Amino acid sequence: MSPSSTEKIRAHCESPEATAETIAASAEEIWPTKDFGLIPIPKRLQYDPIKPFHFGILLNVSFGFASTFIVANLYYCQPLLIEFSQSFDVTYEEVSRIPTLVQAGYLVGLILISPLGDLVRRRQLVLLLVTVSTALTIGLAVTKNLRVFETLSFLIGVATVTPQILMPLAADLAPPERRASALSVVLSGLMLGILIARVLAGVIGNFTTWRVVYYMSIGVQSLVLIGAYLMLPDYPSKNRDLTYFQILFSMAKYAVTEPLVIQVAIINIASSACFTSFWVTLTFLLGGPPYYYSTLIIGLFGLVGMLGVFLGPFAGRLIDKLVPWYATLVATSLLLVSQAVQTAAGGINVAAVVIACFGLDIARQAQQVSMTTRVLSISSGARARLNAILILSLFIGQVMGTSVGTQVFVQHGWRACSLLMLALQAFQIIVLLLRGPHCPRKRWFGYEGGLEARQRVVLEGVISRSSEGEKVEHDPEAQMETPNAT
Repeated sequence: MSPSSTEKIRAHCESPEATAETIAASAEEIWPTKDFGLIPIPKRLQYDPIKPFHFGILLNVSFGFASTFIVANLYYCQPLLIEFSQSFDVTYEEVSRIPTLVQAGYLVGLILISPLGDLVRRRQLVLLLVTVSTALTIGLAVTKNLRVFETLSFLIGVATVTPQILMPLAADLAPPERRASALSVVLSGLMLGILIARVLAGVIGNFTTWRVVYYMSIGVQSLVLIGAYLMLPDYPSKNRDLTYFQILFSMAKYAVTEPLVIQVAIINIASSACFTSFWVTLTFLLGGPPYYYSTLIIGLFGLVGMLGVFLGPFAGRLIDKLVPWYATLVATSLLLVSQAVQTAAGGINVAAVVIACFGLDIARQAQQVSMTTRVLSISSGARARLNAILILSLFIGQVMGTSVGTQVFVQHGWRACSLLMLALQAFQIIVLLLRGPHCPRKRWFGYEGGLEARQRVVLEGVISRSSEGEKVEHDPEAQMETPNAT
């Protein structure tokens, strides 16, 4: 869609009176020129309502880079547990608490910190979080006390929510016709960080000491901090009439009163459970009969997952052309087919495992991008809270997939586990089909609004109806929200 088309849609979605009031308010507003009241913001990054910042590919990729090496903090510890036990002279059982503490800290950060993206200036919040996580990592690298290491690990988990601040910010900065593409790049960075952290930590820890892993982390986080200062545009705070506790309450309200949010959260829990179960039990499958692969060869299957991550942004481009509901339907169907391949031959032929690895990875990413695009379009002023709900649902699914998948695999074998996940993939399609592509925001079921799949046609319809003076009801899947006036 051309930029001129975008401007036309914006003009029709916002009344002349609202536009005049926004411009007048912006002219009178004095926008910040310093971070934290002390550090000057580069002039080209200062907020200017008359000349919005251009969200180009370089900035989008930098968001992805930051997400990769910040989220990696959650996973460096996992391949290093044996080294921790030797270094701190404790049992395996004691060091096994470290990954749990990191994830528990991350959960606390998701609930208590990520909603701040709807309340404060995101540039300041990102700079603060990256500074804190970098400083805490210095402590991890030098401490010789296990209790201190555990405490710092928990706190790092709390501070490692920067990607969940960048995701809604990307949705705010990107033009609507590129929103799915922008989100897919950030999400690709996030998933790459999860995959690459274990590989880097395992390789470095194998040839040197585990402390070098954290020295490396300090270096890359410092690069992220410098890059954020030099590249991250300032953006006004939202919802300045709300308090922190009102923000938290409204997040809980969204989670139980918005039909689309609830639908997507249910799908996200089931999909995340299937995806996590596949990767957790893959080690058991490939390490046993009939494969008996070594740990090194099993680890190489992660490269197949990385290929799916790199293809994610291309899927985002396709999603931009479709009404997101249809993109979710296609991605979920591909998940079902990939899981069916694994169920049919995963324990018989390694080719089936490779196909399932690739299919599940790229389809899961496409599904998450399309669902995130739909949910974040509900309200431009609540994107951080809406994104936090999605990530919490993903977290719940990961816990379910790890525990249930492992238990079923150990007790009943690979096919029973795969059949259970196949049923969960089919369940996702059933849940998705309960609400059509243009179902009004407050409707729990139905197909009101038709079945049009092309985003361009839907947006042109919005222009046509608003030109005729017809009141257009906000539809999160199909329409562009009014530009946020802060």
